[in-house]
Amino acid sequence: MNSNSSNSNANDALWMENVTYEELSVGQSARLVRTITLEDIHAFAAVSGDINPAHLNAEYADATMFHGVIAHGMLGAALISALFGTQFPGPGTIYLGQELKFTKPVRVGDTLTVVATVAEKNDERKRVRMDCQVSNQQGEVVLKGDANLMPPTQKVRVPVIHAPQLQLFDPEARFNALLDKVQGLPVMRCAVVHPCDAGSLSGAMDAASHGLIKPVLIGPEGRIRRVADEANINLDGAEIIAVEHSHAAAQVAAEMAARQEVDIVMKGSLHTDELLKAVLAQPALRTGRRLSHVFRFDVPLYAKPLLITDAAINIAPTLAEKVDIVQNAIDFARVLGTAQPKVAILSAVETVTPSIPSTLDAAALCKMADRGQITGGLLDGPLAFDNAISMDAVRIKGIASQVAGDADILAVPDLESGNMVAKQLEYLAGASGSGLVLGARVPIALTSRADGPMARVASAVLAVLVAHDLRQKAQANAWKRG
Repeated sequence: MNSNSSNSNANDALWMENVTYEELSVGQSARLVRTITLEDIHAFAAVSGDINPAHLNAEYADATMFHGVIAHGMLGAALISALFGTQFPGPGTIYLGQELKFTKPVRVGDTLTVVATVAEKNDERKRVRMDCQVSNQQGEVVLKGDANLMPPTQKVRVPVIHAPQLQLFDPEARFNALLDKVQGLPVMRCAVVHPCDAGSLSGAMDAASHGLIKPVLIGPEGRIRRVADEANINLDGAEIIAVEHSHAAAQVAAEMAARQEVDIVMKGSLHTDELLKAVLAQPALRTGRRLSHVFRFDVPLYAKPLLITDAAINIAPTLAEKVDIVQNAIDFARVLGTAQPKVAILSAVETVTPSIPSTLDAAALCKMADRGQITGGLLDGPLAFDNAISMDAVRIKGIASQVAGDADILAVPDLESGNMVAKQLEYLAGASGSGLVLGARVPIALTSRADGPMARVASAVLAVLVAHDLRQKAQANAWKRG
């Protein structure tokens, strides 16, 4: 922000000083410079409620006369207001009226220069008329007009108040970014086990509508069709294998997966234990690793996806079982595109303490990674939750670590703690979650009755990515043997 006068010392940057009516003269001016970001446009939309797709939907905006996303016109007007309220005339100014003309669109990345010039003074009423002009980096005027102000009559100097931080989180944008990862991949056959409620059935069909899966619905056909009719779910394109009950559905799905007739298994309205028992009963689906669950969360206050394991299957895993749990998560993170995932082994403290067994397991897991017994990731632990995800906490506690404060994976001590962390992220932090069961020869998508449509489709996306990776590895191994 610049004006016609310069600050006398660096401390002046901490203060706002106004220009009174008596100090103003015709022709006097000040300016403010601001580069417009996509985040600015999203923030203005959130505050104003103006969700015109010309500002928020790139595909729609490309088809308009502007050929791209543009900023709200009143965002430029808000910059004029900011100049008046903070600098020229500054604190104490009363904004009486404004006439504006919008002459050119403002695009993401434009650097706007706002110039306000005193055009007229009214000594009787202590009013001024300001000529306002906003130009882009090419010198083109994008906005102009006149403003009527009541400038302050008393000189004040007040501390600068920093604006509240605004955290923008767009679940749909993050969901679309996840969907982009499966563009061009083949559609996978998916056994949907006992989809006898609206949530699981609509989740499967939504995934099919996104071109992710070819659903094979296994369960009581009459019940499935009745749910579809009641919930207005279109079953076009779905294959139905009729069985009487959930036990039979789980068995049929596991047998189909063992014969490689499906690439993915998706849980419907049956107990998780019932489904996993059927999977484990098929020797062809075993890999030698323990089954484990991994949540993937998009967290508003975290810059990247966060994986949590195991918060759904293994209640109190042993050290040997934790090795498989961590390795499953590392392999999964690599499939998602993280070349060397950072794994934080969580406990209540960041020091090895014999009275807290999880700290001993954490230290052992890190040493096992050093010896090559866990591969593909970077491990550190024990780490408390704050040390794992907050660089501020890391600095305060003086922790030297490549993982602390920047974890990709949180490996929890047991199911109870993991489930609490996952639920808190979802319900208190507004995180969007999805997840898979790993460790078998097919990925298993577990969905909850509380999951929304986006979470169910996101789990299908994760399953497709893992299934595609498993298929590629199987083909590579077959080629080597041949």
